[in-house]
Amino acid sequence: MILIAIISLGGIGAIGAGFLYAASKKFEVYEDPRIADVQEALPDVNCGGCGYPGCPAFATACVNADSMEGLFCPVGGKDTMDKIATMLGKEAGASEPMVAVVKCNGTCSARPHLNTYDGAQSCAIAASLYGGETGCSFGCYSYGDCVTSCGFDAIHINPETRLPEVIEEKCTSCGSCVTACPKNIIELRKKGPKSRRVFVSCVNKDKGGVARKACANACIGCGKCVKECPFESITLNDNLAYIDYMKCRLCRKCVGVCPTGAIHELNFPPKKEKPVEVKEETNQN
Repeated sequence: MILIAIISLGGIGAIGAGFLYAASKKFEVYEDPRIADVQEALPDVNCGGCGYPGCPAFATACVNADSMEGLFCPVGGKDTMDKIATMLGKEAGASEPMVAVVKCNGTCSARPHLNTYDGAQSCAIAASLYGGETGCSFGCYSYGDCVTSCGFDAIHINPETRLPEVIEEKCTSCGSCVTACPKNIIELRKKGPKSRRVFVSCVNKDKGGVARKACANACIGCGKCVKECPFESITLNDNLAYIDYMKCRLCRKCVGVCPTGAIHELNFPPKKEKPVEVKEETNQN
């Protein structure tokens, strides 16, 4: 009886193993071995800055794509993409280096506090409860959701201004801080030649008088920058100016005409002051 039971169990096991083998062959999913090679070349930080949910998905997209156009790893940068393109026998697509930019200039002096928030120190939670501690309901909460979201230590809250500041050398343009900010004051913009950029550091859409009352540095929608720009790179919508970095030629003419200083210029050399001409007066007898 014991022998029969052993033989029966062995037979059942053999039949089950046969079914499992057949099923594994029938439903086998082939994975291109190049995917593992591409994934090995990636920085493996799974930040999502490439637009895909992690490095494995991005590696799969690179292998399956007919062209590398539109595929870019912001952390690895151009060197990594060139390496991957060589591995796959494709040509790496051109991509402009990007960097995170903070579009709020509501410092403590420009945007006085009107009340004190005593809840959880989270921008996302505070945004769902009320308009903020200042008169501007569009500005930064300063609780640092962007800081905690950054995996590269590239953004910090300035203790004096209570505003986020981006460390360009560390920023990989992964977009984590952009997603973390409930007020949409952080934007990825073209890094620009020599890291020079011009942008409107404000997101306040209130009318001019209301915006200026809430923050001395706010854009008041006066439109002077729009008229001044020779390249038509500035638009005015909902009382707020916006500079299209794809059209901007960094002439900085808009900076000089902004009455509130809402337009910022980064990493430019100081402008040379024009020498004042002194006219000599001649005495007539």
